[in-house]
Amino acid sequence: MFDRPIERWIATLPGARYTLVVLWLVGGLASAPRAAAEVVRLEITARDPFAAGHEFGPVGAYERISGTAFLEVDPDDPANARIHDLTLAPRNDRGRVEFSTDFELLTPIDPSRGNRRLFFEVNNRGNKLAPGAFLDRGGNALETLEDAGNGFLFRRGYTLLWCGWNGDVLPGGGRLTIDLPVARDGDRPIEGRIHAEISVDAPSRSEPLAWGNTDPYPAVDPETAEVSMRPTRDDPAEVVPGDRWSFARVEGGRVVPDPTRLYLEDGFRPGWIYDVVYTARNPRVTGLGFAAVRDVVSFFRHEEAASNPISGAIEGVLAFGISQSGRFLHHFIFEGFNADERGRPVLDGVLAHVPGAGKGFFNGRFVQTTRHGSPHQDRLYPSEFFPMATAPSTDPATGRSGDTLERSRASGSLPRLMFTNTSGEYWTRAASLLHTDPAGVHELGHDPSVRIYAISGGQHGVTTEPTRGIYKNVINQLDHRPILRALLVALDDWATRGVEPPPSQYPRIEDGTLVDLTAYRSAFPKGLGVDVPGSLYTPTRLDMGPAWESSGIIDRVPAVPGAAFRTLVPAPDPDGNDRGGVRLPDVAVPLATFTGWNPRAAEAGAEGQLARFNGSYFPFAATSDQRQSAGDSRPSILERYPTFEAYLGKVAESALGLERRRFLLDEDVVRILRSSQARRRLWRGNEPQ
Repeated sequence: MFDRPIERWIATLPGARYTLVVLWLVGGLASAPRAAAEVVRLEITARDPFAAGHEFGPVGAYERISGTAFLEVDPDDPANARIHDLTLAPRNDRGRVEFSTDFELLTPIDPSRGNRRLFFEVNNRGNKLAPGAFLDRGGNALETLEDAGNGFLFRRGYTLLWCGWNGDVLPGGGRLTIDLPVARDGDRPIEGRIHAEISVDAPSRSEPLAWGNTDPYPAVDPETAEVSMRPTRDDPAEVVPGDRWSFARVEGGRVVPDPTRLYLEDGFRPGWIYDVVYTARNPRVTGLGFAAVRDVVSFFRHEEAASNPISGAIEGVLAFGISQSGRFLHHFIFEGFNADERGRPVLDGVLAHVPGAGKGFFNGRFVQTTRHGSPHQDRLYPSEFFPMATAPSTDPATGRSGDTLERSRASGSLPRLMFTNTSGEYWTRAASLLHTDPAGVHELGHDPSVRIYAISGGQHGVTTEPTRGIYKNVINQLDHRPILRALLVALDDWATRGVEPPPSQYPRIEDGTLVDLTAYRSAFPKGLGVDVPGSLYTPTRLDMGPAWESSGIIDRVPAVPGAAFRTLVPAPDPDGNDRGGVRLPDVAVPLATFTGWNPRAAEAGAEGQLARFNGSYFPFAATSDQRQSAGDSRPSILERYPTFEAYLGKVAESALGLERRRFLLDEDVVRILRSSQARRRLWRGNEPQ
């Protein structure tokens, strides 16, 4: 890792002394002229063996390096022109804007044994989700062998990197944070109006002004605030009288003033939507989150200096993000941040998982990064806005034309991109607009640098326990993580070696696998005793005011909804499973119906409104008699597979077919066949004698 004697000596120092020496060394380096203002100082506060020095096959042992990256950007550099309010941030004596972020690295101790790839995950509200996706082991702590889970990323030799990007993350719980500057109007603080939406699933009297481990902007001048309530967004609002609410929390049975929370004397009704409009002060320069990702990744990739602990060890960078983080990556490319201030490439490949067709509320004054549209909540926040597709289209409502890759394409910094959505995103995240025109009439396809994959029958996250939660149906239990592992390998091959990945696979209008809601309801099987949804998420063209797009200033609070886009969903087969997309063995050789939708139950309020994240699971009857007794139109398990061996043979055939098409890896084929063995119990006592 270190080539010179002084650097090898520094690497042997324990944590505290290592930090002091690196600070001294980097301080000396920082005084030298720099070609551009990026990461100017790296403070390493911990450097320890990972998993007690466990050897991950031929890659060997890993070390964990964490600390703070200190950054500067030039507000006058064209590379930063898209960051709203950057010119209003304080500048140092070099005319640069300073900020800092947490970072964490996991890297092979011997870099020659790694694969020379940097795997960068965009954190989700401060949390690491890649361990759950690729290692089958969730959580922010990555210290022990148990935390390594199945070891997939380590066995393959990736160097793992995280840093902060969203400045409204509450510290604690191992979350990654970033310290962003505040915009000011000269010597005066900037104030503005904010819209906060609150909705709960159980009775409550006090709630934060934003969800998702978010540090919301505190309310100033409470006398000018307004609170209203309504059963759903489409219902008229009822004003909550001023003497029935306050900015406060409940603590030890007492009501304590708190400008970041809303207290209701009569309590929150489950499922209802509460709108709070209030005045806030001191907006963060939130768009610097794009620069943080750009410059931190660029530093570890390109910087050849003792201050970079993986200097010279990286030849390619892959980025990954789930949900909010996937939308961030799409937005990052949309804004043209994939080249650093020197014009060097940052990301070679991007795997954006379950982003729908969205980007995010990530760049502007008083924006709230946790917010995104969904069927019931947060529909007045801009997560789906034109353009949404990577191929050119025209919005018939506005006459605007374009695509999301224009800026990166023009700068020559366009990476290879994979978008993976499940059935759930077609119902709750408008995923069809990623590849159709805004009117939902024509297929657009996608840019040649893009692949789109729909995971048939999946939901937004992975739930492995049979539970209903706050919904009418048992939550979808399809585990789609094996597809992510295979596609990461394919993305690596594509982005760094030019090997073509599997062709895109998603439902399409032309072949009847992508349909409107009426067609879906007509085709869904009868006799399940469930309410098929009568609506789905249809984002609207939001009017944020005349200064929003040019300056990131919100003049309409709340935003005013306009004409709706038209969204479509995957067509069901006779079993109710989606016909299009990549079908895992659980869907191709089914024992149940998996859907991307699940309505809220009455006890959670907003009965019938679709879940934000969850789908449904409807198991088949075991025998023909049970099926007929229930009036279920779907053939029973024994009618499909007379013996367990017949079932297992079809599962093996399906899994091996996916492996040949590069949607499964060998190790996951084995896992699927092993897990299928536990299903033998469904045939016991029912098999023919």
